[in-house]
Amino acid sequence: MAGKAAANTIRVALKGESVLTHPRFNKGTAFTLAERKEFGLTGRLPHRVNTLEEQCQRAYDQLQSRDTPIRKNTFLQSLRDQNWVLYYGLVQRHLKELVPIIYTPTQGEAIANYSHLFRRSEGMFFTYTNEDRMEEDFLEQTRGHDIQLFVVTDAEAILGIGDQGVGISTAKAALYTLVGGISPHKSRSVVLDVGTDNEGLLGDDLYVGWPHKRVRGADYDRFVDKFVQLVRKHFPHSLLHFEDFGVGNAWRLLHKYRGQHAVFNDDVQGTGAVALAAIMSAVGVTKSKLADQRIVIFGAGSAGLGIARQIRDGMVTIDHVKHEDASRAFYLLDRHGLVTQSLGSNIAPGQEEFARSAEEWEGARRDKNGEIQLLEVVKQVKPTILIGCSTQAGAFSEEVVKEMAKHVERPVIMPLSNPGRLAEVEPRLANDWTQGRALMATGSPFPPCRQPNGKEYIIAECNNALIYPGLGFGTMLTQSRSMTDRMIIAGTQRLAALAPALKDPDLPLLPDFHIAPHVNFEVAVAVAEQAIEDGSAGIDWKKSEVRERVKAAQWEPVYKNFVQDPKGVN
Repeated sequence: MAGKAAANTIRVALKGESVLTHPRFNKGTAFTLAERKEFGLTGRLPHRVNTLEEQCQRAYDQLQSRDTPIRKNTFLQSLRDQNWVLYYGLVQRHLKELVPIIYTPTQGEAIANYSHLFRRSEGMFFTYTNEDRMEEDFLEQTRGHDIQLFVVTDAEAILGIGDQGVGISTAKAALYTLVGGISPHKSRSVVLDVGTDNEGLLGDDLYVGWPHKRVRGADYDRFVDKFVQLVRKHFPHSLLHFEDFGVGNAWRLLHKYRGQHAVFNDDVQGTGAVALAAIMSAVGVTKSKLADQRIVIFGAGSAGLGIARQIRDGMVTIDHVKHEDASRAFYLLDRHGLVTQSLGSNIAPGQEEFARSAEEWEGARRDKNGEIQLLEVVKQVKPTILIGCSTQAGAFSEEVVKEMAKHVERPVIMPLSNPGRLAEVEPRLANDWTQGRALMATGSPFPPCRQPNGKEYIIAECNNALIYPGLGFGTMLTQSRSMTDRMIIAGTQRLAALAPALKDPDLPLLPDFHIAPHVNFEVAVAVAEQAIEDGSAGIDWKKSEVRERVKAAQWEPVYKNFVQDPKGVN
């Protein structure tokens, strides 16, 4: 019992107003009478001592008085700035309702208006003009802290709304805590401000970032590298999460640093991993093999390429097919239509490994620009899986869907573009056009579809937060030198194994988000076990003890007992 009491006790050096204004230590009205006396708070708080449950009820009532998602977002942001335990406790109690408020889609609006909603600084900001003092500024905020996670962005491709200059990824780090279990004081959100090409921001007198055109090329690479090397130097066992980088840099930076440090790009790897989990579930329903699929991906940017690579890695790892054979299962389309070798210089970086031979498509029907479009590809390929990452609403037309359904008993249709208004097809339409045979997953929440037999088909949401916090947590805990492909596949397989559809094909292809903490715990366990098996872990654990180790390391939003100590935490 003594050990348990010690684990629930924190020695805190701060007193008085300093405790009440520190979000890590502030309990508000939950400070006990003894703590109020010890920390000089008796005259600073009203008489009543509240439980966390009572505080959450009060905060939820206050939240409900805000009449728009963006006002709710700013209220919750303010709450997080005041009291971490209360913020995370509240959101955890209303997870499915509030994650769309703090994350996609509302966070996109919040970042788009960041300069006008700005109240107080959060995270770390490194501006190109201050490059010479980056290390000094870095250490000012990190010295003496056990940082396990850095979520860094240059804000060029924020949540489908593009270049936002200084939009900061606090929501991404918050989800690592909410559903992953990392303590909020062990993570940092970072902006690398290299300017913006957003003319609206450049002309806005209230814009808080550096009002300059984006730095690119060698100067950009040097600036980013300086930050990465600081992370490697001072926090060699941390995870570096790249977020919302533009398509020209996302894969390039990931590839550049994967062999140097544990790095992860959610837009590339997280999107790919959750899509692969949904597909593995669908493959389980159809009782086929991943390597047997014919996959058309409409939209071959960073997300589409990330999905293609992740599925291919799954084929290689799970079905043991050769890399080049797995690549031939994919047909990618971008603004030039089907990506073929004949496109030459119009083939974007990363697409070349999936480009089809020109001879293979010599007799194909082409549009007036000489390009091969989606319907023709579907007719020729007869795909088993159709994935959309294009943000072209309605691109999966009735003709396209019906053509696919002619040749496949259970077509897998995944319109993944966000937000929902940009989805390539509404699930209810795809359901009707396939007479209820389609297995579906989407990038945004959609209501259930009515099947011909009268049952409702719940649409799985390919929400990255079902997997990336677990992938990251498992990597951090094992102090892995890198997040290997095998670790990602292990986490993906664990997520897929939890799919309700494997028990009943009329159920969704992925677990519901309300159990995301449980799902990510299982993913973290799988990742940690794989890291140990691969030999990439920096800790000396046995696989048999991983589950208990992960459980013990999870941070929970509960109030600890405080003891005043001048040598304690501050």
